[in-house]
Amino acid sequence: MSDTPPASPDSPGFDEMTRDIAEVPAVEVIVTVAVNLMSAAAVKLGLTEEGDKYRDLDEARKLIHALAGLLDGSATEISSFHAAPLRDGLKSLQLAFREASLVPDEPGQGPGEKYTGPLYG
Repeated sequence: MSDTPPASPDSPGFDEMTRDIAEVPAVEVIVTVAVNLMSAAAVKLGLTEEGDKYRDLDEARKLIHALAGLLDGSATEISSFHAAPLRDGLKSLQLAFREASLVPDEPGQGPGEKYTGPLYG
């Protein structure tokens, strides 16, 4: 837990943070969240320089599933310009998860496949 108390409306900068987020387009927020989920999933899959140090497939499954749900739910809200690379990244994470699993899920049962459909490979 952090020693920093949560921001309150009386805290300096609260109005500035609110104004800043109000100026950010929804597409940018969605893409930023998706990229953060992708990055966290890659870490939990052991795909970073540290490798297995932070590897946790249970956590990776949750992150990949959340990413797939976000992309599925926002598909009509973000353009294919933004969606296509995010979907490619999701598929790469799903394949990496399948490869890292000692007992791979059946097609259609892997993380996020509820939203993307069965993944073979």
